[in-house]
Amino acid sequence: MNIEFQSRNFELDDDIRSYAHRKLEKVTRFLEEPIEIRVTLQGTKHGQVADLHVAHRHDVLQVAEETEEMRDAINLAVDKMQTLARRSRKKFQGRRRRADRRNGAHVWPLEVVERDSVGEREGPRIIETTELTIKPMSLEEAALDLDGSEHQFLVFRNAANDRVSVLYKRSDSNYGLISPEL
Repeated sequence: MNIEFQSRNFELDDDIRSYAHRKLEKVTRFLEEPIEIRVTLQGTKHGQVADLHVAHRHDVLQVAEETEEMRDAINLAVDKMQTLARRSRKKFQGRRRRADRRNGAHVWPLEVVERDSVGEREGPRIIETTELTIKPMSLEEAALDLDGSEHQFLVFRNAANDRVSVLYKRSDSNYGLISPEL
């Protein structure tokens, strides 16, 4: 955690600096390293302004508060920053969980096979490795998914019989279904 202090029209002493540092340690519990914090303390005609700018691994957060006393402005700004940090962390965790659910259903790896290992033959060769995510869906959902896709086939888990199936586009603009017996 790196904290940088700036002051404008305000005399920054060690007491205020250590006070802000102690308060900001509570915020860092919700953030992931590396954390860069810029604290700007400013005196204005109407009061004291505490402006916090926090950049961490996943987001950038900024809060400004104005009161008559600098300690109160720091307290309010840190409280708001703590709320934003919690919200940012929940947002990131939710995004990760949704991605895990979406991608982690059943993953079957596909491997690249060299031409020599398949044998001496002319024609196309296998050159790409892809991991397929196999999602449970109905046949109608699979057809809609394949229709919007750029690929010629879709591997899915049929929700009706819980079998892994392959839906593919035929040359006559219809769909073919491969549903192996296990």
